[in-house]
This record gives sequence, structure tokens and C-alpha cells, in this order.
Amino acid sequence: MTFLKNREIKKNATEVLRHARHVRNMREDIMDAADLDLLNKKEQRLRDLLKASDYQEVEKESELLAELLDRIAPKIGGGGGGLRENFEIIVVALAVAMALRTYFIQPFKIPTGSMQPTLYGITSVSKDKPGVTDRFPLKFVKFAITGQWYSERRAQADGTLGFPTQSPKDPSVVLFSISGKQHKIPRDAIDVYSRPGHYDLKVRPGGYVHKGDLLWSGIVTRGDHVFVNKLIWNFRKPKRGEIMVFYTTGINSLPQGTHYIKRMCGMPGESVSIDEPNLVINGKVVKQPDTIARIESCKNGYTGYQLAGNLSTPDKSWKLDDDEYFAMGDNTGNSRDSRYWGSVPAKNLVGPACVVYWPFSKRWGLAR
Repeated sequence: MTFLKNREIKKNATEVLRHARHVRNMREDIMDAADLDLLNKKEQRLRDLLKASDYQEVEKESELLAELLDRIAPKIGGGGGGLRENFEIIVVALAVAMALRTYFIQPFKIPTGSMQPTLYGITSVSKDKPGVTDRFPLKFVKFAITGQWYSERRAQADGTLGFPTQSPKDPSVVLFSISGKQHKIPRDAIDVYSRPGHYDLKVRPGGYVHKGDLLWSGIVTRGDHVFVNKLIWNFRKPKRGEIMVFYTTGINSLPQGTHYIKRMCGMPGESVSIDEPNLVINGKVVKQPDTIARIESCKNGYTGYQLAGNLSTPDKSWKLDDDEYFAMGDNTGNSRDSRYWGSVPAKNLVGPACVVYWPFSKRWGLAR
């Protein structure tokens, strides 16, 4: 009996470790640095205990790691969360397998809308009930192609619906509290900045709800998934206008130990300023390359470069050192970028985004 029990404990621990790898791979770019560090330590602790065949401690540590994973990546309401996650793994695995020399390529998921309309983060649209393609079995086909999934968020307790707060870990959602329990609602469901007081919810904040009541329903679209070329900048210098991915470590006021994606706008040694809607380098308006001119055109969804942060007026500028770059989102009206937190050191650069490989939208293909 002891042998059978130990085998079951080992099997469970292996499954918990597999789930931990999945959570880290899919959420590492938006995970809190402290949680990521704790996750790595607990994984290593469980592996060491398995190697030592200390099954009593393995069982305890497996439970602790499982609790941590539930907190870091709780299951999304509306069902199908596990299927969505597993399919996302398959998509990434197949895309990587088809890429040449995949160890030079890094997949990256766009979490926010700071690069719209070039690249999209996680978005949502309210919908009262699922359509034909949102039901079994067509919903899996729809998700495979478009990254869209019908979801319902329901109250997990009786109580008064609180007012929203921004999630510290996931910028695509806001948090509503009901009797001390946090509920994740898509960020798009509220628009308190451009439309103060607007809530696209079934119940307004301050209203009383019962457990199981519907708070929000609609279509959630996964953010664009891109490949980042980690090799090319070893053979040539970065160029203005490229979509840059970089580490945040060491950059003040940014979450540490994660990645950001922005447009490379200022190069080493330059002085950067903004004369709306134009980017100004060393006192002259920049019209090249066309990726910069496209943003300045204020056409096809682009709104130009906007004054903000350290560049709040046309006469303010930011001087870059010889090993620094200036990064801005294409959607500068909704982007926390170098205008706020300063430059990106050359040592933090990972590479340019080169291909959008999923979902299969009009942005699929070369990223530029």
C-alpha cells in the first residue's frame, strides 16, 4: 500500500510541476516579480524532494505549490479555462516547431493595447449571450482561428459590488470586490477615463448581488502572439522604427524581471522631443522610416505622438546617453513608456518583434 501511495504522490507532484511550467511560460511577461521568484523556488524545492524520495514532504510541498498556482493564475469563470490554456500551449508549440532555428526565437504575448493598432493586447466586447459559433463544438474552431472565447463572470459570494481597482499583475482586467472576494472583469467593461462613470456591467458598483449572479458576459480576444528575433541585433545595430522587446530589470518605476514591447523612437546620443503629432529628433521632425511616418499621419487608427510625462510640452526634451534608447507605444494616448520612466539601456534589449503568428487576424504575418 505504501508503494502505491508513494507512486500516486509522485504522479501528483509531477502534474503540479507541469502546471507550474505552463503558468510560468504563459504569464511570465506579466507576472509580479516576487511571485515569479517564489514560483521558481518552490518548483526547485519540489524537484529536490522528489530526487530525495521524501514522499511525505513531497505531498506537503505539492499542496503548497498548487495553492500558489491557484493564486497566481486562478481559473477563469465561464468554463473551458483548462481547454483554452492547453490549446494555447499547442499553438505555441506548433508555431515554434515550424520556425527555423527556434532557439534564436522567443515567443511573446501582447498583454495591453499600448501598441494598437499595430499590435493588439487582450480585448473584450460585451455580449448578452453566446452565438452559434460560441457554443460547442464550433467555439473551439473559432478560438483556434481568432483567439476569441465567450466568457461569463459571475458573483462568487453574496454582498455589495465594490468599485473597481486596477489589477497589479494583469493590465487587461480590473478587480471588483464582493464580500472580500476579488472578481476579475475585463478592463474594456469599464471606461472611467474617457467616459466617467461608464460601467458595462449587469450590476453597477454599490448594488447588491447574490452568489451566481451574472456580472459580465462577452467575447474575450487573446492578445497578439509574436516571435522576437533574439539573434539579429548581434550582427547589426537596432534601427529606429523597429518594434523592440526589452527587459525591465533596472529601469526605475517599472515591474522588475519582466518584458515590455514598444516602438524604438530615439537612438543613442540623440535628443528626443514631441511636436504633436510628430516625433522630433535633435530639433528636427522625423519622417523616416515609414513606420514612424505612419503613426504621425493620424490615419487608420493612429493618433500621432502625444505630449506626456517628461515630454509634456514641445520645448521639453530627453537626452539619451551613448548606450540608451527611447521607447514609445504606437498608441501614445494609452502607453506608459519612456516619456514617463526614461530610457532603455542597450543591455536590456532582447530583439525586434518579427512575426505575428496567432491569432489569424488581419495583423497575422510580418510585424512592423
